[in-house]
Amino acid sequence: MNFISDILGSVLKFIVELVQNYGLSIILFTIFVKVLLLPLTIKQTKSTKAMQDIQPKLKEIQDKYKTKPEKQQQEIMNLYKEAKINPLAGCLPLLIQMPILFGLYNVLRDPVKWGVFADQAAFANADMVFLWVQNLTKPDYILAIISGVSTFGMQMIMMPKDQQQGSMKIMTYVMSAMMLYWGFMFPAGLTLYWTAGNLFSIAQHYLVMNPLKAKLANSKEEVIDEKKPRTKK
Repeated sequence: MNFISDILGSVLKFIVELVQNYGLSIILFTIFVKVLLLPLTIKQTKSTKAMQDIQPKLKEIQDKYKTKPEKQQQEIMNLYKEAKINPLAGCLPLLIQMPILFGLYNVLRDPVKWGVFADQAAFANADMVFLWVQNLTKPDYILAIISGVSTFGMQMIMMPKDQQQGSMKIMTYVMSAMMLYWGFMFPAGLTLYWTAGNLFSIAQHYLVMNPLKAKLANSKEEVIDEKKPRTKK
């Protein structure tokens, strides 16, 4: 984790020295990280789509062999192999992203420790004014509200319509409330990172992920060739 924080700290330091404004540097840093993680997001989307495509066949196997768990498991594994799907592939991008996100949190909580600034004096003397925010080292209530609202908007936009009820909807409210609360507690620089990330994710959803999902949905390529006999073992 420290290794990742060191690398990200060096990247943010380069951006700060380039633009000479901490707030703008955080936004550019956010965009850099989001673009870096985009291939993983695309891979996760494709894996989710492939799993959705085989759900009817998966349910058919589960119903057919519900009294024979060993045979059921064997047939499910054959189905995954035939469809060229790794059932864990959808979780892998998230697992890879987690250390990066924790590393980002470390860097923005203590930029001096991770080499963004040479010392506390340099950090204190940096340009901390961004838009209406006069000091990014202190909480900003307006930015906190924007962070909470943008979190709610991002969750609602990206959540499938069939999941916008029950526990998932409650989770959306909880996450938004947490971001709002943290915005009142944590430095505005960290809140700015969360807000910029939310807005980038919304733009990415409309400009990248929606067209990708439409392309996958309209693709004529079948996950499993119905005309090809299933492999018997």
